[in-house]
Amino acid sequence: MTRGPLTIGPSTIGPFTIGMDVGGTTVAAGLVAADGQVLEHSQAPTHARGAGTALATVVLLLERLEDTARARGVEIAGVGLGVPGIVDAERGTVGADIHYVPELAGVPLADLLSRRLGRPVFVDNDVNVLALAEWMWGAGRGARSLVMLALGTGVGGGIILDGRLHRGRAGFGGELGHVPIDFDGPPCICGGRGCLKAFVSGTDIALRAGYRLGRPTSAADVFRLAAGGDAAAEAIVDEVCRALGAGLAVIVNGLNPERVLLGGSVAKSLRPLEGRLRARLAEYAFADALAPTRLEILSLDKDATVRGGAALVRYETDRRRTITP
Repeated sequence: MTRGPLTIGPSTIGPFTIGMDVGGTTVAAGLVAADGQVLEHSQAPTHARGAGTALATVVLLLERLEDTARARGVEIAGVGLGVPGIVDAERGTVGADIHYVPELAGVPLADLLSRRLGRPVFVDNDVNVLALAEWMWGAGRGARSLVMLALGTGVGGGIILDGRLHRGRAGFGGELGHVPIDFDGPPCICGGRGCLKAFVSGTDIALRAGYRLGRPTSAADVFRLAAGGDAAAEAIVDEVCRALGAGLAVIVNGLNPERVLLGGSVAKSLRPLEGRLRARLAEYAFADALAPTRLEILSLDKDATVRGGAALVRYETDRRRTITP
């Protein structure tokens, strides 16, 4: 098969799509225009009907937005879903390692929903679609290469190289949270040890803080305590900056992207420490590789991953049109 040039734009697939973010606690969806504006937003608890009911919530929100589109008199070109975990994007099937919504493991989401809705449906990892949205409409617009790193409950990555989303052979492209940075570091949820996630995810920061401070706390509390002069919290924050600096250096040295974008709750807490983080990154990265790379900590709104689902529809529709047997 051969690949032609990839052109993304409203002229190729129509102006309206539905984007959806399937999270462990909330499913959010929106009717999205060609410029990335979310015209209608709807959300519900992922397991509103009880354990194992995520798919029912997905269907409910999709049908609700389809009703909205009909009422507006607009046609939906397709539906895109971002889900946490490894995804076979060609088949639209979620892998077995979907920790936060385990009932979706192995479910052929794209085919099932496409048959039910009668329109194209695409599925990919939630940070992959977030990277696509920032590339098309946000902080990555105009770049040929970027890396999106989402620092929240976990750590996920999305990679765009030479104008194409890099998924890897088995869908593991972008799993940058599981780059090992300390051979003797703490165990990680993936089964490895010393992964970047084990140092910089909100979950792991809170766990370390609870042990060292002797009381339950949150990652946001750790950053607030450190800013107030708490020595134990400051030591944890310093570890976060050092570990993230090393992880970002892997990205800069290994991929040399034009832009590195950070989002998520932990990234938000790091905004006042951006200078410190940049200094840590500079300790590990090649100076000439780092110099042309723009690092940006994003303030993402609630519709960011909803736009991601919409971006996935546009990307996949045009990508598949450029592939000829």
